[in-house]
Amino acid sequence: MDTRRLILATLLSAAVLIGFDYFVPQAPKAPVTQQTTQSVSAPPSGAAQPSSTASTQLAADAGSDANGPDAHLAIDAPAVQGSINLRGARLDDLVLKKYRETVKPDSPDVRVLADGTGSKPDFIDFGWRAPSDVSVRLPDSRTLWKADNTKLDATHPVTLSWDNGQGLTFEIALAVDQDFMFTVTQRVHNATGQALALYPYYRVNRGYTPETTGGMLVHEGPISVIDGRLNEGSYKALRNDGVPPDNVSWSHQGTGGWAGITDKYWLMAVLPDQSTQVVGAYTYLPAQHTYQVGFTSTAPVQVAAGQTASSEAHVFAGAKEVRLLDRYEHDLHVPMFWKAVDFGWLAFLTRPVFFVLDWLYTMIGNFGLALLTFTVIVKLLFLPLTIKQMRMTWKTARLKPKVDQIRARYKDDPMAMQQHIMGLYREEGVNLFGGFLPLFIQAPVFWCLYKDLYVTIEMRHAPFFGWIKDLSAPDPTNVFNLFGLIPFDPAQVLSILSLGAWPILYGATMFLMQKISSSSTNMDPAQQKVMAFIPLVFTFFMAHQPVGLVIYYAWSNLLTALQQFIILGRFKAADKNADAKTTVVSKR
Repeated sequence: MDTRRLILATLLSAAVLIGFDYFVPQAPKAPVTQQTTQSVSAPPSGAAQPSSTASTQLAADAGSDANGPDAHLAIDAPAVQGSINLRGARLDDLVLKKYRETVKPDSPDVRVLADGTGSKPDFIDFGWRAPSDVSVRLPDSRTLWKADNTKLDATHPVTLSWDNGQGLTFEIALAVDQDFMFTVTQRVHNATGQALALYPYYRVNRGYTPETTGGMLVHEGPISVIDGRLNEGSYKALRNDGVPPDNVSWSHQGTGGWAGITDKYWLMAVLPDQSTQVVGAYTYLPAQHTYQVGFTSTAPVQVAAGQTASSEAHVFAGAKEVRLLDRYEHDLHVPMFWKAVDFGWLAFLTRPVFFVLDWLYTMIGNFGLALLTFTVIVKLLFLPLTIKQMRMTWKTARLKPKVDQIRARYKDDPMAMQQHIMGLYREEGVNLFGGFLPLFIQAPVFWCLYKDLYVTIEMRHAPFFGWIKDLSAPDPTNVFNLFGLIPFDPAQVLSILSLGAWPILYGATMFLMQKISSSSTNMDPAQQKVMAFIPLVFTFFMAHQPVGLVIYYAWSNLLTALQQFIILGRFKAADKNADAKTTVVSKR
């Protein structure tokens, strides 16, 4: 009975790994490239007050020097580098200084924003909308702004300005911090002699459809939190659900929040003043093949004659560092900004596990060693349950001769056989489900660790020792090309022909653990053959998982084998002493 449960648990675990292989892509492919040839001038809609059609038409006439050359203002901050396109006053050129595309030393920095001249434009813009019954020239994507400085850095903000020639002067004050957050303040100076009401907007634009790399395990695409409610959209939904004439796929009105487009590790987001009433919207513009995510103020900014009015927001463009997002959430009072990292529905467990790993990393200085230390901690925490489970397994194995007698006696009466076997287990204090308890309790730990390795950027490109340069990626070695001696990648022919050194070590530790545990289960030869095949199956499954997870399980198996050797040795010694005492008593 215990052997059947062991086989069942093993097969269920294999099913979990198969599910991971199915739902989680193993190797990201090159993104689908789309060329955009038109600038996007219509802001995200959803607010009833301004008319997008009217403001778009007016904006088309507002650009100054529309056919002139573009100009750029340099950005050079501690964490980011790039430029602001003065044509349209938009952020469309930004790379992250601390992150590279691959682990190779000559790999380029990760680019999070790119202009429309390439095949994958990502940019952030902002501006104003006018009520439908107001005719006013507003800046648009063709407007050429003037800057009061030549560079934006963490200590020197810049101000862009543009005069519409009708008594209105528009300004955009830009500042950047030490990390990935920009502060954007839009101002309007009204010298027209009459009051004016305008609606500020801020939005993220993506001019192509990326091929997501996170599968069903990680959300990638439109994301927002408004009024404390998280909404995650998809590119397909934006394309299919848009309602003409504005092609709005989703919108929600509320106070404050944030909205943007998230990738597995990177985020572009706009954050309004948290006291502002806004409408957030997801939009798709088919003609430009552009996705837009952002918000528009639902209450107009009133600009009295001879006065100046302003609107302030923040723009995030960078890496989804967990502690950094938490800091912004606290400092800027941004609700649920931490949810930009997809910790999943077990976030109440996944986040604490991450913080433990991160704390161990700060103490040790290597995430691989932090994983090994974490494994020891988990083993110590679950040691009482492990001893209890092994005691149940040992008792069950000791009762096998009696169970066999019952089966032989009641072979023609299955119901009576089951009743007598269960009665025997009750008499001996054997809990058939006791062996499953540690598995069920440790399963969330496995899931949390897998999730943390897969979604947190802190694990990305985190090295271990030797050939392991990225704990979040599969083992790069392959036994089928003699670990690189043959200049050929067999996985290009058949994905199963990918088996690294660490998965092989994992399989060896699983085989060792199985050999030690089999001595306490009294398996027959047929069962032993089945169980001997299981490590081989798991070895190939684990070959496609993050190597950090493989290291965790290999080390865990080794510790488990050591535990089994010591604990089973004590059980055997205790039983031997008990048998010796029984023999002495019987002789008397």
